[in-house]
Amino acid sequence: MTRKDRRNKVIEKEVQREMQKVKKQETKTSKKQAQARKQRKTPPTIKVGTHKKLTIALWVLLISSVSFGVYKNFTAIDIHTIHEREVVEQRIVDTNRVESFVEAFAIEYFAWGQSQDAIDTRNERLKGYLTEELSQLNFDMIRADIPTSSHVQNVQMWNVTQNNDMTFTVTFSVEQQITESETSTTITGAYHVVVHVDENENMVIIKNPTMDRKPQKSDYQPKQIESDGTVDAVTSEEITSFLETFFKLYPTATEKELAYYVSDNVLPVVQKNYVFAELVNPVYIMEDDYVNVIVGVKYLDQDTKTVQVSQYELRVVKEGNWFVSN
Repeated sequence: MTRKDRRNKVIEKEVQREMQKVKKQETKTSKKQAQARKQRKTPPTIKVGTHKKLTIALWVLLISSVSFGVYKNFTAIDIHTIHEREVVEQRIVDTNRVESFVEAFAIEYFAWGQSQDAIDTRNERLKGYLTEELSQLNFDMIRADIPTSSHVQNVQMWNVTQNNDMTFTVTFSVEQQITESETSTTITGAYHVVVHVDENENMVIIKNPTMDRKPQKSDYQPKQIESDGTVDAVTSEEITSFLETFFKLYPTATEKELAYYVSDNVLPVVQKNYVFAELVNPVYIMEDDYVNVIVGVKYLDQDTKTVQVSQYELRVVKEGNWFVSN
């Protein structure tokens, strides 16, 4: 073999090695491309086979929770916050007893004589009304050399106020005849005291008679009501005639007799020895089917020989005859 042949053979081997490298490279590239196509074509999947028991358990828990919620909704007990409120009922005490107690006390307290025996007797009696402290406080109210004596002519109760379960404030006035030497004077004063009433309704005065003010006459004047012209003259005469007839009979009328003039016992049976004199300032006002009557009735009291004026507000209706309705 010549040198030229050997060189050609070497070159041929080199070419074969290079071609093998290219084929290997092409093979690797083809595999990578095939693998990439395979990855693109295969859809993603989730494997749950290994978590099947856990999934079932979660579903059971969810269903149980919903079922329990529905059950509680139907069987739940409403819970409300209860605010306890203590209702304290005030003890009811007969204030007439309180008034009587204070009146009896006032008669003793505001009356006195000049002798020592009279003074001592008064102080002893006051112990039945006053606390021990107040008895001592009033011990020297009437001195041995006092120039006056007092006689209680009247005690008037004006007001009783319940301060609490046990105490009452009583306002009253006292009319006294004060005598000094041979001169007598009548005076009137208003006072209030505080009375304690225990559980057995026993009483004691815990505040000394203290100056107060008795009620005065009010300046109030009620509005004068006058006929408004809604009742004509003929009807007014009929009503006046009816009222005169009725009030002549009324003082001595029995229940059966009243039934002819009065419905539903609107006026009571009085049985008084009165003689009718006249109607005073009658006022007639029409309203719907009846007439409102405001009238004074003058009577002569046969027992006391005085003139009595009674005032009435009536409703009269005509159904054939006039009568007093409710």
